[in-house]
Amino acid sequence: MEIRSVEAIVKALNDAEVKYLIVGGLAVNAHGFVRLTRDVDIVLRLEKRNVVRGLNALFQAGFRMAIPEKPEAFADPKTRERWRREKNMITLKLWSDKHRQTPVDIFVYEPFDFEKELAMASRQEIRPKIFAPVVTLKTLLKMKREAGRPQDLEDIKELKRGR
Repeated sequence: MEIRSVEAIVKALNDAEVKYLIVGGLAVNAHGFVRLTRDVDIVLRLEKRNVVRGLNALFQAGFRMAIPEKPEAFADPKTRERWRREKNMITLKLWSDKHRQTPVDIFVYEPFDFEKELAMASRQEIRPKIFAPVVTLKTLLKMKREAGRPQDLEDIKELKRGR
């Protein structure tokens, strides 16, 4: 992962006034356990205009969806639910030739009350005057418990140790 790519992602979303939250490994780092992470995990507010605006902003930054669909397809709740049910899709993957080391994963569902979480989110400075909203520690721990993968369990242990 490259910091210039994280900056490009956050700046693109902020400039387009997209409602989003950083989750996953970057959120783990923001909450005090610094570890390697290979992608940027994002939860978008899954309201149609916000989704389309968010994906188009990421396209402008050089990213593309890993599936041959348009942003409007991902913006449709029935389509996302079908992908989740039929393809076991948890996240929509985006890649970029310009940002090869920094793929983006966008959740196909909102794993928490988005507006409530956004209101409580911390704003982490990525570089001067560029801030990213990061999910709360409580919600991050809950997401990690629910995922239950070995890395998630290690993250929980380390985050709790740092308290």
